[in-house]
Parts: sequence; structure tokens; C-alpha cells
Amino acid sequence: MGNGTSKDLPPRQPGQGLRTSDKGGSEVIRLFSDPAAQTARRRVALIGTYVPRKCGIATFTGDIVEQAALYHPDVTFDVYAMADPARPVDHGSIAGEILQDDRADYARMARRINDSGVDAVWLQHEYGIFGGDCGEMVLDLVDRVAAPLIVTLHTVLADPSPRQRAILERLIDRASQVMVMARHSRELLMQMYNVGDARITVIEHGAPDRPFGRQDLFKQALGIENRKVMMSFGLIGPGKGLEHVIEAMPAITARHPDFLYRIVGATHPNLVAEQGEAYRERLKALADDLGVADHIEWVDRFVETEELLDQLEASDIYVTAYPNLQQSTSGTLSYAVALGKAVISTAYLHAAELLADGVGELIEPCSSRAIADAVNSLLDDPAELEALQRRAYARGRETIWPRYADAVVRMIDHVAADAPRRPMIELATCDLRTPGLSGFVAMCDDTGMVQHAIGQVPDRRHGYCLDDNARALMLVSEAEAMDTPTADRLGATFAAFINHAWNPEAQRFRNFMHYDRSWVEECGSDDANGRALWALGHTALRGRSEDLRWWARGLFDEALAMMGAIESPRAIAFATLGAACRIEGEPDHAGALALLNRSGEFLHRLLAESRRPDWGWFETVLGYDNPRLSQALIEAGRITGHGEWVLAGLSSLRWISTMQLSASGQFRPVGSDSFTHPHEALPFDQQPLEAQAAVEAAASAYRADPSQRWIDHAHTAYRWFFGHNDRGAVLADLANGQCRDGITPRGPNRNCGAESILAFQLAHYGVVALARSQSGESESPDAEADDQPMAFHAGEILEKRRLSEKPAANF
Repeated sequence: MGNGTSKDLPPRQPGQGLRTSDKGGSEVIRLFSDPAAQTARRRVALIGTYVPRKCGIATFTGDIVEQAALYHPDVTFDVYAMADPARPVDHGSIAGEILQDDRADYARMARRINDSGVDAVWLQHEYGIFGGDCGEMVLDLVDRVAAPLIVTLHTVLADPSPRQRAILERLIDRASQVMVMARHSRELLMQMYNVGDARITVIEHGAPDRPFGRQDLFKQALGIENRKVMMSFGLIGPGKGLEHVIEAMPAITARHPDFLYRIVGATHPNLVAEQGEAYRERLKALADDLGVADHIEWVDRFVETEELLDQLEASDIYVTAYPNLQQSTSGTLSYAVALGKAVISTAYLHAAELLADGVGELIEPCSSRAIADAVNSLLDDPAELEALQRRAYARGRETIWPRYADAVVRMIDHVAADAPRRPMIELATCDLRTPGLSGFVAMCDDTGMVQHAIGQVPDRRHGYCLDDNARALMLVSEAEAMDTPTADRLGATFAAFINHAWNPEAQRFRNFMHYDRSWVEECGSDDANGRALWALGHTALRGRSEDLRWWARGLFDEALAMMGAIESPRAIAFATLGAACRIEGEPDHAGALALLNRSGEFLHRLLAESRRPDWGWFETVLGYDNPRLSQALIEAGRITGHGEWVLAGLSSLRWISTMQLSASGQFRPVGSDSFTHPHEALPFDQQPLEAQAAVEAAASAYRADPSQRWIDHAHTAYRWFFGHNDRGAVLADLANGQCRDGITPRGPNRNCGAESILAFQLAHYGVVALARSQSGESESPDAEADDQPMAFHAGEILEKRRLSEKPAANF
């Protein structure tokens, strides 16, 4: 009888890697040059339990790191290991640990992963390894990571609880690719969770590549030569079905007295914590009662992978008697097949697939008779035993580590973002053609601009809104390439919409209109009203005809009084930008000047009250159009001469600009998921409106502080439309001027709604205006406007402060 230890083993044979040269996929035509693409490395954040923790997923993640390093050293992994403080382990030198039951730690590690600039995030999911109800805390991590997410589902339940299903649906929604290890799991995902086949990758569990037929050598090393050996492996617990195998032993040993059954593995730590070793002792007592204790060897400890393989090599038959046929994956089953062992197993999901077509023997669950019959049949016929072993070994060549590593790297390449590896180049070297207008015009009719689209098809069901028609009117004033007849027609249409939206009885603008031209409400939101006032001020200054400018001045003056009752920061910021335009055209406009003074004081106070050392912003929560708050404060200070407002606006704009940059220096707009998370910036969904705001706020900042940083930031934000983003997605079409509705965790939103088209178009003209400002060319129709006394720079403000010896505020 052996003592369960390895000694004098033959040298291990490393597998021969099968490297593929075919990269696959279609040719990609890039708008931006990428000379570094040929030599770029892939770096992946790998999340799950990790060695030396004693669990199957820890072994799995350890294998990923080890085998990828061996066969694809150009792909590296930053390991973030789940840590259970109740059972601490030393993970060695890894990127980080995530405390299993600490919700804040999931968010903290997500930020660290984002800051690291990895190409992809690969999450190993099993409900039990994450904190919270059914492991719900994992969502606090996946909601925050910006790189494309791969999720390996180690369990896909056919009958999940409502909470389990909700968590899995959220993971699937966030994932760019879902990996499973069995075809049955893929079918469940497609049928139960409506996951498209293109988003599912099936990669069978990897396995070692060792020579066939060396069991006699390894038996000798264990002191069990000249015996037929069967083995089971894994953390001991009731779910393994070991009692049924032990009950089969009398029938086997009666015909084969030299037979040995080896049970390798420690008792599951959760079971030990609850019951100690009571379950193992019951199994041993059963063996004693049946008189087969001398035919069973217990290796009562957790064995590392290499020793496990040696133990497997010392066996002829491998048995898994799981009573639960929903068991998804068994790594050891894959190992046993790849090593050429005759496998007898119940038909749980993984076994049913891997052992099909005569690769192994499938038996009914909970049947000691079926186990005994299968074992005796093989031992009675040595030729059939060897034939089964050879069929298993041949099947295992499909899952050996070189092939597994190739499949994994193909999956990573498929989902990893190209953009983080691209060099940040000057926008001047890029295509700055004026966007076409056909996509914009297609969204318009004789009422106004339709809100939404399905793909590129206008969706009339949602009608119109004031916000979009106000922006559209501003675009007509800016779009120099638009011919005069078209500009006159569209300008009149959008002006008429805004004019009709004004409700004089309520002294507010309406916002939403049905397609039949009936209004949804009598008063629109504060933000919609502020944006309407902005459009009126802008048109009063830059409208294409004097008649349009005259109309805008009149309605601006009539609607201005409503701002006295509005406290929404963005509504005030929008109206402030309109008032700044009004002052630029009419410097003595008392109402606009009063609004600038009120809004500047309001925004400055709001910033002072909300900021803290790590949060230099106006509010505790980031919303949409964020840079507009800074832009409005800069403009209010610039025009009224309040230098401290200009400095505060510039400081806050620097802060939000930094918040909206990825580790690789790309623009990462604050995602709409952020709207309910205080003091956080979540990466999705990303909206074009934020990129436009960044461009135009940078232009205002440059006017007050002519620093290269504002030019650079505007260019960075504009490049976001052309693929310099977290998904490498080109959103804007220069030919027709359309733009996708943003970026989701899985890539671009294919719809091209009004807001997105307008954001792209106006961002383009914002970059053009900034370039003109940089070259000294006037942005205004009135060249003398730039000579007004209010157009001074931040440097002058700092100098005045220094001379007056007043300490500068610390923004």
C-alpha cells in the first residue's frame, strides 16, 4: 500500500505549443495612423480566486497565467485575487486583492484597474466567491471598469433564483464576451438569457500535455505497482457521490482482489468549519462495514496541480459519481481525459459532452451497481480498457494547454480595445473635413428635428423636443457650409418651434411635443428652459439673417425674467452662456449682465460649498454636460471682471478634464451610470454631448487663459468621435454628419439620434473656432467684440492679485 506521496518520479514532459499565425477578422481601415500596432502587447486584468487558495477557480486562474506565459508571452495578466479575511492566503506578487465582503473595495479596485490602462478585464464568475446576496457585490466592480469585459461563467444555472438570475443578466449586459466551457452552457445562455451566439465563446477546460501510458512508472513511485488503480479527486463533500463508489467496492474486489481505490483531496473547508471531519469519518466507517477499507487509500490533503497530475498518472481509471447532473465543469475530468485515463462518470453536463462518442463510460447517478458493472467490465477486458484510454487521450489533444492558450488569446484579441495602444497624435494631422449635413437634414421635417432614431431611421414615435431644436438652431448659425436657402428654411423651422414652445401664461418654455404637434406638458424642465435661452442669446449674436437675430433678441428679453425662479445649476449655466452671447452683441444689456452676475455668484458659491480635497466640483454627483458649469463660471467672470470666478472656473475645468481622461490619455466621458453615485465617475454609458461640452468649454478657457492644455484637451475630446475611446469605436460619419448615440460597455450604440448628431456637428465647429482663436482670427461676426474690456486673461488676474497681495483661493 502506498503512502500517498510522490517520489522518484520520471521527468515531466512540457507540452509542445501550437502557435497560429492567422490573426483572423476583417481588414480595418483606420482614420488615425498607428505605427505602434505591430509591436503592442496585450495586458489583461484577471479577476477571481487565485493560487494558493484551495478552490477550483483559483487553480483555473493560476493555470491561465502559467500557460499563457508559456505559450503567449506577449499577453500578460494583472491578477486581482478575491480575498477572504477569514481564510487568508499569501498571493505573492500580484496586482491587488479584493476583500470579498467589502463593497467599497470592489469600487476601489475598479478604479485601480482603470488607472492601470489594461486592454481588457477578465472576470471568473461563481456566485459563492463574491460578497453580498448571491455574490451581488461583483456588480460594484463590473459597473465601474472601463476596458472591455470578458466574463467566464463557471456555473450557468438552469433554474436560478430571481436574485441569481438578475445578477447574471447584469453581468451579461456588461460583458463584451461571455466565455463558457461547455456547449450546453452556451445553449442555456442563448435560450434563457437571449445572448447572441456571436457574444459567446466556448473554450473547453484546458489540460496538460503529457505522454501516454506511463502509469506503471508513477505507480512504482507511489509504491502501488502491480495493482489496478481507480482514483477520485476533489474537495470532499456530499456532492461528490463517494458513498456510491465505496458501496460498489465489494462487487469489484470480489473479482479483482488487487484493486485499489484512491480518494485524493482534503475535506471542503466550509464543511470542516460546520462539521469538522464527520463526513469523511462516515465514509471510512462505511468502508469498514463493507470490508473494503484495505482497498481504499485516502490522501487527506489538498494537492497542488503538478502533484495531482502525478497522482492521476498513477491510475488506470478515473471516476466521478456526482449525483447533481447540473454540474457545469470539472477541471480534473479534463485532466484525466487528456492524460489518457479510462473515465467512468455520471452524465453531468461536462462529462456528457467530453465523454461522448465512446471517450468514456457514462452511468446513471446514485447507483453502486452501475459503477461496479462498469469497472468490472473494463478490468475483465484489458484490451478494451486500453482502447478506452487511447480514445480519451486522443480527445484530450483538443484541450491541451497550447490549444487552450491559443483560444484564450484569440478571445482576448477579439474583445480588447485597440484605442489604448494608439499614440496621441496632433489633430492637425487628422482629417478635419467639415462634416456633411445630409444626416442632420434627414432628421428634420417642417415641424422641427425629430428626437430619436432607430439606427439611421428617424423614429417619429417619440416626436420632438425643445432641447434638440434649440441646439439645431445654433448649428444653423455655425454651419458655414450650409447653403443660404437651406439655412433660411431650417433656421425658420427651428425658430418657429422655439417660438411656439414659449408659454407666455406660464412664463416658461414647453419641451416635449408629440409627432402630431400636440405638447406633452405646459412647462418643460429647468434645463430645457435654460438651453432655450442659450440658443436665443446665441442666435441674437450669430444668426444668419438680421430678421432671425431680431426675433431672437425679442424672445430672449421676454423669457429672461423666468431665470429668477430657476435654481438648477445646469439651467443657470446654459442661460449664462446665452447671456454671454447677448452681452457680446450688446455690451450694455442690463438684464443679461444681471444674469451673469447672479449666475457667477451662484456657481462660485456652489463650488466652494461642494468641493473637498479630492473632489473639486460644483456638486457631489456628476451629471451630464458637466463642463458647462465651469464654462459658464469662466464666461461670467471674464465678462464681469470677477477674476476669482475665472480662476475657479478654470480650476474646476482642469479637474473635470482630468476626471474625463483615461490612463492612456484618451477622452472618457463621465458615463450616465454616474448620475446616482456621489463622488464617483463611472465609465458608461458615454454620451457625445459630453465630448461637445468639453470642446466648447476648452474654447472658453483658452479665451481666458491661452494655454496649450486647452487646445490639447479639445482635440482629445474631438478624437473621441473618431475611435480614440474605450472601445475603439468610430461614432461619427464625416460623409453624412451622423453620429452614434454613444458608447455602451459592449460597444457603440447604433442609433443616431438628434442630440448625438448635433453634438458631433457643434463639436466640429467648436474645434474650428478654437483654431481660429489660437491663430488670432475673430470668432465673432463683430471683430470689435474681442476688444471689449471684459476680454482679459487669467494671467492678468493673477498679476493683479499678486500686486494687491490678496491670497489666491485654493481651487
